Amino acid sequence: MPSHFLSNSPSTPTTKTSDLQNDTAVSLTSTSSSSSSTAPDMWTYLWIPFLISLSKELTLARAATATTSSPSILPPSQLADDDSPSVPRCSAQDIKLNYRPVIGILSHPGDGASGRLNNATNASYIAASYVKFAESAGARVIPLIYNEPREILFEKLNLVNGVLFTGGWAKTGLYFDTVKAIFKEILAKNDAGFHFPVYAICLGFEILTMIISEDNQILETFNGADQASTLQFMNNINIEGTVFRRFPPDLLKRLSTDCLVMQNHRYGISPQRFQENEHLSSFFEILTTSTDEDNQVYVSTVQACGYPVTAFQWHPEKNAFEWGLSMIPHSEDAIQVTQHIANFFVSEARKSLNRPSSRKVLANLIYNYSPTYCGKAGKGYDEVYIFAEQKAPKYTRLKIGLHCKLPFVNIEDLWTGR
Repeated sequence: MPSHFLSNSPSTPTTKTSDLQNDTAVSLTSTSSSSSSTAPDMWTYLWIPFLISLSKELTLARAATATTSSPSILPPSQLADDDSPSVPRCSAQDIKLNYRPVIGILSHPGDGASGRLNNATNASYIAASYVKFAESAGARVIPLIYNEPREILFEKLNLVNGVLFTGGWAKTGLYFDTVKAIFKEILAKNDAGFHFPVYAICLGFEILTMIISEDNQILETFNGADQASTLQFMNNINIEGTVFRRFPPDLLKRLSTDCLVMQNHRYGISPQRFQENEHLSSFFEILTTSTDEDNQVYVSTVQACGYPVTAFQWHPEKNAFEWGLSMIPHSEDAIQVTQHIANFFVSEARKSLNRPSSRKVLANLIYNYSPTYCGKAGKGYDEVYIFAEQKAPKYTRLKIGLHCKLPFVNIEDLWTGR
């Protein structure tokens, strides 16, 4: 139909009936066409909420199935009345275990700081990290002072449920003899049926190697000072019953790939020399080896075949409790290594049947001593316990006459010793 802008008709056009019919027909046709094209869109909008609702229902059904197959652990307040015990009770403790274990730690000659803290010739020390190591797993500590009279030392040995030989440098003299005497006594206790575990760390490992091999020259030199390293497990090793038995599988794997243990030694023994010595190879089983800075392989962890004795060339206590050496690993995995090693030792100590007098234990605990902070230099140990015999002070005797006139005497002048 022509546009009215081009028409010569008046400004208000007259609409014919035929035109209305035609327009109506066109409008209906257009509407029908539009409706048919938007129908799929309408169904799409209807389907989306339905699918979302169905997805939620399937998720809830799946969760209900999982709950049925492995029920969740709920607090008592959320349990039904018939599921709750009438009187809550704790399970009984194993009467065969000692839940108050005490570890004896042998002191080492010196003050742990090259004489800066105490230069007395009879001084000895225990690094506080060894004490914290035992305490972190639920044990208390009694110091075994290496140069005490032997009868006193062995009285204290009867108060503990396990012994730890620490790191250090002394491989001869009274200290060596004391370690040997204590170790011999511990083996005798185990032979008599009294479970008595031993941990020997670094120097402790080296001295036990010398004692058991019956060869004081058996150690070799290695470049393992201030070094973080891995642990390489021996082929076909069975870790059940060993210090590594409770390690999570992923942590065990990372021990072989990540530097999670701290080495700080210049001596050790190679696997070849270890196996060649009949006494060593029959007493100990090699669990792990490590490699020094010169790629030389040495034995790093051993466990006795017939005794609860474990020895480490490395330092399990340092990861969590020492900060003076730059290479000590402090990652979360490294801390877990420290904790698992400590837990195993104390779990073995709990098997000890020794139940000494509580009064005697309290009188000899490390709590009777105070640690000394020595980490200000930024090297060495952070804290040490120092033990030194206190000598009685000496006084000058004055001979006073009855008729002499004595000048004023300052009491400090009478003191001649400190």
